[in-house]
Formats: sequence, structure tokens, C-alpha cells
Amino acid sequence: MRRGILGGTFDPPHLAHLVAGEAAYRELGLDVVTFLPAGRPWQKAGREVSAPAHRWEMTRRAVAGTPYFAADDREVRRDGWTYTADTLETFPRHEELVLILGADAAVGLPTWQRPEAVLGRARLAVMGRPGVERSSVEAAAGGVHWLDAPLLGISGTLLRARRRAGLSIRFLVPEVVRDYIESAGLYAGE
Repeated sequence: MRRGILGGTFDPPHLAHLVAGEAAYRELGLDVVTFLPAGRPWQKAGREVSAPAHRWEMTRRAVAGTPYFAADDREVRRDGWTYTADTLETFPRHEELVLILGADAAVGLPTWQRPEAVLGRARLAVMGRPGVERSSVEAAAGGVHWLDAPLLGISGTLLRARRRAGLSIRFLVPEVVRDYIESAGLYAGE
């Protein structure tokens, strides 16, 4: 089993996440890409993050209907801070893991808990992000597979700000995610 793991806060999950998953699936011959929303992301301590249940439901909806995408709630069910090194160890040892990251996340790898354990358990596949140089990522994370995908300047920060400003996020997130955000009233009153 060759499993891609695309983790993150997913507050909300957006098209850049899906494009990264698609690119990794196609380029690396993965069997499945597992989208894994963080339960309590330790690097977001002190910042407002939507409830795990909302982020899980949006992620589940975002990947539904794509047969090689799966949503996994193991981190949102876990108590305490969630660390990638711990999560990777919960997957069976016979599975080959590829951790799919945006360049902005990959450049921060040295600040993660036990980065050597992450690199020991998973290969890295990185999607470029506007403003992040490849050389910075390679200095931080070593040899990575660069995904052949367009640079998309979509982020959760941008989407939440657009909602707060009363602007549309249509075509930046899957329609089912946008519907959920609107029905749950997420981000509008921040």
C-alpha cells in the first residue's frame, strides 16, 4: 500500500489541498491520498481555530466522491496536541507513506516535534506556494519530490478573511464545503 497523507488544519479545506492530493496521487502512483485534519494543531496554539468537528465535516465533504481520496478522523478524535510524528506511527509499518505538504509547511519542518521521525517514516512530496523558494524548502527538509501543480494562492487565512469581509469564496473551495460554511455560519462573525 502506497499512502499519501495530506494533513493540516483544514480551516477550511480548499482547492489547493485537493490539487496537491491529485498531483501526488498521479505523479507518485499512490493507492490512496488520506486527508487528515489536525485535532489540536500545536503550531496554532494561541490562535483561533474552528472546532475539530467542523473541520472534520468540511474535510469529509471535500474528498467525498473521489475514489482515491479518503478522510481520516484519527487526529480529531485524539486528546491533546497533535503531532505528525505521532500520527505517522499509527499507520501500519507495511504501508509506504508519502507526506504531502505545501512549501510553506515544509520550510517549517525543523520546528516540528521530532522532525527526524517524520523524515524516517515518510517521503515528502511538496507543492509550491507563492513566496516560498525551493532552496528554502530543500534546506529545511532535504530531498523532496516537487509536485507538478500550478501555484495557487489560496489559503485558509485568505478564505476566512474573505468571509469576514462578506466576499465570495465560491470556486475557491468545493461547493459542498462552501454550503457547509454558510449553513454553519463559519468565519462570518469573526
